[in-house]
Amino acid sequence: MTDFTARTALVTGANSGLGHEAAAQLAELGYGTVIIAARTDEKARAAKKALTARTDSNAFVAIALDNDAPKTVEAAAATLVERGHTIDFLLLNAGIAPTKEISRTANGIESTVAASLVGHHLLTMRLLEAGALEEKARIVIAGSEAARGDVPTFNPIALDAFAAEHFGGDLEAAIDAYFRMDAPATYKPGDTYATVKLFVAWWAAELARRLPAGMTVNAVSPGSTPDTNAIRNAPFFMKRIMVPFFKLMPGMSHSVADGAGRYLEVAGYGDEVTGRFFASKPKKMTGPLTEIRMDHFDDPAAQHALWNVTSKIAGGVGYPART
Repeated sequence: MTDFTARTALVTGANSGLGHEAAAQLAELGYGTVIIAARTDEKARAAKKALTARTDSNAFVAIALDNDAPKTVEAAAATLVERGHTIDFLLLNAGIAPTKEISRTANGIESTVAASLVGHHLLTMRLLEAGALEEKARIVIAGSEAARGDVPTFNPIALDAFAAEHFGGDLEAAIDAYFRMDAPATYKPGDTYATVKLFVAWWAAELARRLPAGMTVNAVSPGSTPDTNAIRNAPFFMKRIMVPFFKLMPGMSHSVADGAGRYLEVAGYGDEVTGRFFASKPKKMTGPLTEIRMDHFDDPAAQHALWNVTSKIAGGVGYPART
């Protein structure tokens, strides 16, 4: 059996739900250090206390990191580097369900984009720059079945058409408008969530072309896991109709433990598995993980444009492609 005692994991959004469960599973697997990141010091410390009690493990290290606030991401990355942590498994799990009305960060970025992608990009780039990822590091970022485009009321953007109609085909200008929800971008909670998760898959594909050989990054959907706090601010239809329906129908949801286990499963894949998106089979919400191969995921031009915009919004922070 593999000895994980010398390994270090970092989990964002670890104070509740999938991140909390994934952190517990990592400690139970034997990871010697599990860094748990939450929006505030108070939440991170509370999570550490609960996880220590559950697992009887002293592996947990608490840190504050709010993806909506770049200064906290920068500070967290600097603290990790100063403490000499090197990460074997980086789980970018933090995120939110879209709210009924549009919400933006202080920097003017739509909140779902900021929480799911921009903050994670900044954190990952800072860790890479500082050499704080092990040479065989595994990066997993949370995706969703919604990105497939076959879940009712969740329709990811047709970027080429949107860019052609409104921006003369300029993909970066179109993505930037969507990040900020500037006209002609239109905020629709389900569609915004699906689009952001498509962006997440594109980001993983582009980062895979830039990482040093041996490191991997993949987008992974935890599947339909309604027993979390992620939908606390979701619109009425999602929270009161869709999610309860999923919980009642066989095969439409599974446990938080099963969802978190998907992250760990992909973290165990080999060096050749990188830049991919894993989720339930098309038109399914749970079940065995499968690599999703649909035309709208395989779009190098969109992936590159998405990377450039994300890097710019994160403060000009990127990572060069391998030569």
